Amino acid sequence: MRSATPTEEDEALAGAAPRSRFAWCITGSGHFLDESLEIAARLPDVDLFLSAAGEEVLAIYKLPLEKLRERFPRIFRDKTASGVPVGMLYSEVYHTVLIAPATSNTVAKCAYGFSDTLATNMFAQAGKLSIPGIVFACDTEPVVVTKAPHDWVTLRPRRIELENVERLRQIDHCQVVCSPSELEGALDARLKELSLRWNTSSS
Repeated sequence: MRSATPTEEDEALAGAAPRSRFAWCITGSGHFLDESLEIAARLPDVDLFLSAAGEEVLAIYKLPLEKLRERFPRIFRDKTASGVPVGMLYSEVYHTVLIAPATSNTVAKCAYGFSDTLATNMFAQAGKLSIPGIVFACDTEPVVVTKAPHDWVTLRPRRIELENVERLRQIDHCQVVCSPSELEGALDARLKELSLRWNTSSS
């Protein structure tokens, strides 16, 4: 039986026009995390979906939820075994699902059809509903320089990580991007498809 107490999802559904919002998923990667959130803040009507690892990484990078809610009032957390917030996809709230940035773990799960986190569940169900997905994959080059919490580090993705990115490119309704500029370009094209515009200010 459904609870009589309104949930976050109930409130979101009550105020959303059909296919009117972006669903932006955060996973456990700090790679261009600040840049990704800056791009997200420039989009109209964005909700954040945090995997458990994503929520931990936001705290590590000193991006508390209270601060994020100033720019993204609707934030959904990975607190249910069945991924309850995913149900909003069935109610046609979202026209686009993003995972940015996406860890190599998330990329592998999405490439092979696993959906055991809020982010991967959103991606899988969006694909089944023919909702376009954009994934900003982290491990895409033989050498990756990334920002750790206290310093910059150089990583050398293994062949398996690079192969998983290529496999993900073959998934239906999925576009893979490899840099903030590619992410912005993909979103610019998506906005034009939807007859929408960037926000003039992210404040």
